[in-house]
Amino acid sequence: MQCPTCKDNALVMTERQGIEIDYCPQCRGVWLDRGELDKIIERGDQQPRHHGGQQGHYGQQHRKKSFWSEIFD
Repeated sequence: MQCPTCKDNALVMTERQGIEIDYCPQCRGVWLDRGELDKIIERGDQQPRHHGGQQGHYGQQHRKKSFWSEIFD
């Protein structure tokens, strides 16, 4: 399938955590099929939420990667 925005570039399909995501490597647009956004939202709601990061060595803050960053890295 061609990118709806770029017109000349083909979308690339990738699978992240069991969800197929179509994206354009040129404009970095992301397209989801029916039901895929619901799956992403459900998985995001299942992850524990942390506020302010976690304390690491020597007082450094380390943030846990969010579900969204794992999907769209």
